[in-house]
Amino acid sequence: MPELFYSPKAFIFFSALSKQRFLVTLHPKPISSSSCSSPHSSTRPFSPVPTDQHVAHLILDQKTPSLALETFEWASKIPSFIHSQSTYRALVHKLCAFRRFDTIQQLLDGMPSSIGSPPDESIFLTIVRGLGRARRIREAIRVLDLVRKFGEEPSLKVYNSILDVLMKEDIDLAREFYRAKMMERGVQGDEYTFGILMKGLCLTNRIADAFKLLQVMKSGVVKPNTVIYNTLLHALCRNSKVGRARSLMNEMEEPNDVTFNILISGYCNEEKLVQALVLLEKSLRLGFIPDVVTVTKVLQLLCSLGRVMEAVDVLERVENKGGPVDVVAYNTLVKGFCGIGKVKVGHRLLEEMERKGCLPNADTYNLLISGFCDSGMMDLALDIFNDMKTDGVSWNFATFDALIRGLCFGGRTDDGFEILELMEENRNGSGGRINPYNSVLYGLYKENRMNEALEFLIKMERLFPRAVDGCLKILGFCHEGRSGDAKIVYDQMIGEGGFPNVLVYDSLIHLLNREGNVRSAFELMNEMIGRGYFPVASTFNALISGFCRHGKIGSALKLMEDAIKRGCGPNAESYRPLVDAFCGKGEHDMGFKLLLQMVEMGIAPDRSMWNALLLSFSREATSSTKD
Repeated sequence: MPELFYSPKAFIFFSALSKQRFLVTLHPKPISSSSCSSPHSSTRPFSPVPTDQHVAHLILDQKTPSLALETFEWASKIPSFIHSQSTYRALVHKLCAFRRFDTIQQLLDGMPSSIGSPPDESIFLTIVRGLGRARRIREAIRVLDLVRKFGEEPSLKVYNSILDVLMKEDIDLAREFYRAKMMERGVQGDEYTFGILMKGLCLTNRIADAFKLLQVMKSGVVKPNTVIYNTLLHALCRNSKVGRARSLMNEMEEPNDVTFNILISGYCNEEKLVQALVLLEKSLRLGFIPDVVTVTKVLQLLCSLGRVMEAVDVLERVENKGGPVDVVAYNTLVKGFCGIGKVKVGHRLLEEMERKGCLPNADTYNLLISGFCDSGMMDLALDIFNDMKTDGVSWNFATFDALIRGLCFGGRTDDGFEILELMEENRNGSGGRINPYNSVLYGLYKENRMNEALEFLIKMERLFPRAVDGCLKILGFCHEGRSGDAKIVYDQMIGEGGFPNVLVYDSLIHLLNREGNVRSAFELMNEMIGRGYFPVASTFNALISGFCRHGKIGSALKLMEDAIKRGCGPNAESYRPLVDAFCGKGEHDMGFKLLLQMVEMGIAPDRSMWNALLLSFSREATSSTKD
């Protein structure tokens, strides 16, 4: 059987490609004549002439305009190959990307003689978009003259493309172009024309002008379509005019799923749950399934109001209708259950996610870890932490931060320290973030391990030299009684975006209180609480004593009541200054009430408190006898 090889021309063709650094390689291989003629043959005979689409792709693959031009010229020299609109368009696109607009002009001038036809619409559209990306707006308008130079009138697509470029730059310029270049020349716009104008007006919040344009469309040939309405609806909702958007929706003949997404999201953003649910119900009834972003917003609003079971119902209804649900939607529910203290229900939701094929991510596990920690179920939080490794979900900084914080704030600082060491061994570590270390400091402070806390702070200096240096300066000034200098460093730290640790707060509060500046100490304590650090009983006691010394017994009593509400167990030192202050003023009934409260809480009043109460009663009796 005779054998045929690739022709010499074919080999030359690929050699030229190789010269231009195109990755095409030939291995000469004999092909039987029978296989060439067989209609079922898997090997096609090679054509020595590339197609215009092949050349167009090669031009687009080039990294520089020079190489693109060389490729174009190379293809021109291939026997029997003729350039087409597609190869010219590819070269124009490449030249536009490198802003070689002067070369494009020369290229277009040669098209009629080269391929026998002027540039087509797609080439002019490519030029307009290229000029738009280069922000050469005036030149984009002159493309109209370029089209006419070749004896053609610009198509509506070309006008719309120029209009779109102008709209993105300046809506007023776009409107002027529409009036002067389109209306005055009798060019009738279409839905795309008006859609571009509507988009420009809405993006610049020109709501009144957008409504005028809508009225023009209603009375004209081109009626507003759903896209036009949706654009205006979105602008209204973005400007907190959801009610007006809802009224406008009633005018629409064919609202679609996007319409409902816009309005439901708008109501959710304004926290108008009832209206959002009504529209959601209508959407489902009409067969429009809201997208997952819209559904998640409804879930977030319901969960923020504690109505988590209703959120579950909404998610199930959307799922049953075939709507898309992702891990973010499920995480919203998990967070909702954790927020109302039903962390175990949230955990069961994780199992349901896996059963439905929606794989939980690190955020899912992190939410459960935080939830179990907040509920005091530290062992379950550690179980979730270990489950992540088993399930192939990588720990991230938020995982470590949540668990370390939960353990240290929950009285298990040693366990928190072990997780901190594990975090440091992890590939990313803390990523230069100080929060987990401050959590360990707070745990040591809360357990009254002050010497260990100071040692740990000094060790932190290796990782956070600037932050720790500022903290040590403040602690030193507080030890020396230099509150003014300490406050200067503190204010500088806050001004630079730093976060003082609990040792800094505690030292400053005690110093200000000792100096008689109780109000400033109290304000600093509130700031400390705002950052999540709850003072220990000794700090509360110091402020209670300070208020009593300055005769502000009401403030002292309120502070103690607040401490009890926040879970800080008072001790005898908390009550002593209050009992002394009330009895000293002769209000022994209040003093006696506080003693009874102590007994109810299992705190034994000491001898000095009983003496203060008896002395108060004795003074009253003496006074009554004299009268």
